[in-house]
Amino acid sequence: MADALALVAPGQPLRDGIERVLQANRGLLLVVGDGPDVLSICTGGFLLDAEFSPQRLSELAKMDGAVILSPNADRIARANVHLMPNATISTIETGTRHRTAERVARSIDVPVVSVSAAMGLVTVYRRDTRHVLQDERRLHERVRQALQTTRRFRARFDVALTALSALEIADTVTVRDVAAVLQPAGLLDGIADEVKVDLVELGEDGRLLRLQLEEVLDGIDPVRRLVVRDYIHCHTPAHAEGRDGHRDASSDEVDHALEVLAGLSTDDLLEVRRVSAVLGLGHSDPDAPVEPRGYRLLHRLPRFPEALVDRIVEHFGGLQRIMRTSVADLEEVEGVGEARARSVKEGLARLAEASILDRYS
Repeated sequence: MADALALVAPGQPLRDGIERVLQANRGLLLVVGDGPDVLSICTGGFLLDAEFSPQRLSELAKMDGAVILSPNADRIARANVHLMPNATISTIETGTRHRTAERVARSIDVPVVSVSAAMGLVTVYRRDTRHVLQDERRLHERVRQALQTTRRFRARFDVALTALSALEIADTVTVRDVAAVLQPAGLLDGIADEVKVDLVELGEDGRLLRLQLEEVLDGIDPVRRLVVRDYIHCHTPAHAEGRDGHRDASSDEVDHALEVLAGLSTDDLLEVRRVSAVLGLGHSDPDAPVEPRGYRLLHRLPRFPEALVDRIVEHFGGLQRIMRTSVADLEEVEGVGEARARSVKEGLARLAEASILDRYS
């Protein structure tokens, strides 16, 4: 559907042709694709094989039949065609043109566009999905409002993340504090998915708005993954337990948890216990204490290889043990020499100092 919407975005030749059809108060049935599957349900009409232009499309819309375009919509293959899709394919549409469009899209994997002369609507079909094109001004306004909402959730995410860092260093993290970071991140994703569809529909006209959305979302995914790595199964007994009862989670488990979080509804995402269950924390009390493994804070150290972060966490099993350890103990970790051991101690000390300043400033 995203590819189909890109073809009919403002500024595209196909969209200009559709606008001409609407201005002339005419209807249109358009199939983007002229492969064997499409031709097998075509009858009548005539072969054109002419270069596409909005003017030509507007003139061809004067006829009752469908117009068949090439897959990239740069040529008009056929016009005045009668389409005969399988009549047993279910459809929710009532108008003849729209029923035909939905049945074609459900039977053949090509974009199908139906233009309603009576209602002035343009509907795009692709497989089992239908999308009604909206007025460009309304789309711009809706995207702007959504961006304002994403900025508020991003601010909430940043505040919760700063608070989590301070609590991790003070060893006072609870399940609620972890959820406070994952919740706005999930809500941001949900809003962003909706906005991205509108941005595709806006085409080049939404370029600046797209850049603004990317700026709001920048850096959230890697931080969220590190938070999940820090806390997933962090106090659940298992065969792969590390020190202090910490269980090392596999990459597949982290991926699965992130996938489940992405699939939560808004109501479930706002429920702390539901988020806790996804992480496998096993706590019915949102204020139950938890301790991070230390992945996220160690990743904040400058020019520190990820492989060494993993080894340090696996060796010590938790952030508090890492913070309390000596330089000599850090040197025991494979690949960590004296210089890097000191950089770990000094870096964590700076993060602790910065978190205290942030908390009381």
